[in-house]
Amino acid sequence: MKNDWGDIRKNVLGLAGFFALVAGALLAGGCAGERAETAGNIRVGVTCYDESDTFISELLDCFREELAEEAEGRAEIAVAVRDAAGSQRVQDDQVAELIEEGCRILLVNLVDRADPSEIIDLARESDVPIIFFNREPVAEDMLQWDRLYYVGADARQSGVMQGELAADVILSDPAIDRNRDGRIQYVVLEGEPGHQDAIIRTESAVDTLKSSGIELEKLSWRNANWNRAQAQNRMAQMIGQYRTQIELVLANNDDMALGAVDAYGKTNYTEANIPVFFGIDGTEVGLEAVIEGTLRATVYNDKEGQAEAMAKLVLALATGQGMDELEFEKEQYIYLPYYKVTRENAEEFQAKGADS
Repeated sequence: MKNDWGDIRKNVLGLAGFFALVAGALLAGGCAGERAETAGNIRVGVTCYDESDTFISELLDCFREELAEEAEGRAEIAVAVRDAAGSQRVQDDQVAELIEEGCRILLVNLVDRADPSEIIDLARESDVPIIFFNREPVAEDMLQWDRLYYVGADARQSGVMQGELAADVILSDPAIDRNRDGRIQYVVLEGEPGHQDAIIRTESAVDTLKSSGIELEKLSWRNANWNRAQAQNRMAQMIGQYRTQIELVLANNDDMALGAVDAYGKTNYTEANIPVFFGIDGTEVGLEAVIEGTLRATVYNDKEGQAEAMAKLVLALATGQGMDELEFEKEQYIYLPYYKVTRENAEEFQAKGADS
C-alpha cells in the first residue's frame, strides 16, 4: 500500500517550537495565569484515561505540536494535561478543576465511555465545549448537548483490516497451520472487559478471517487492558495451558501483541513452534516490531490526523472561525481512517511519525 502523506497534512512544528510559543502562558499543573484572559489567549484542559498508554501518549505529543502550529500567529496557547490513571471519579474531579482554573475548551479521553454524564453536566453549566477523543461516548450521551464533539476512528475498520492482514499471511504461508488439521488455532488478547472498541475489533477481525475462507478454532482469550505487561502475563497463562497448539495471536493493540511476544521470549520454544502475531495502532514500538518481523502486521491508527483534527477544532471553537472547514459526520463526529501496515510499507509510517 502506498500513502502520500504529503497530501494529508503539512509537517508540524517541533516540540521545542511548541514550548517557545506557549512559554509565556503555560503554567505548571494548570491553566490559570497571572494575566487576565484576553481574546488572544486560549486555555485548554486535557484529561486522558491513562497517560501510560503508548498510543495515548504519542497522540498527546502530536496534539501539542499540531495545536502550536494551528495557533501560530493567531493565539497564545496554555495547555494542561491531567492523567486520570484509570479512575472515572478522578477524571470527573479533574474536569471540575480544569473548568475552575479557567479552561475554555476541554479534551476528554474517557475512562468509562458509558459514564460521561457528570463531565457533560459540569461543562454545560460553564458553557465549556468538550472534544472527546479516542474513546467514543455512547451515542445517546452525545445528544445531551450541542457542544459535544468526538475525534477518533472506526473500531470496526481496524478489526476488518487486522483480519484481512492475518488472512493474507495465513493463505500465503501454509506452514502457519502447524498441525495440518485445516484449521488455525488462535487466541485473543482484548482490551478492557466490555469496552466497545475491544469487542468490535475482535469480532470484526475474526469475522473477516472466516469470510476469507479460513477455518478457525478459538482456544482462549484474555483481557489485558491494553497493557503490555498484563498481556505478557495473560499470554504466559495460555501458553501453559495450550503449549504449542497456538498458531495465531490476535491482539486489540500493539502493546498487547508485544506482550504476547515477550511471553514467548520467556520460553524455550523454537521459531517453528511460535505463532504469528498481529496488533493494531501502529505505535513506534509496533512499527519497529513489524520491520523486524516480530509482528507480522499492524493497523495504523492515524494519530497525526486525529491530532490535527483536534487542534483545528480547538481553534475553531475558540475563535468562532473554521468550523465549516472541518468534515463532520452527524455534525459532531470526525473520523480518521486506519491503514494497513506490513513489513513492506512500515517505514513509510515510521517516517510519518518522525515528521510530526
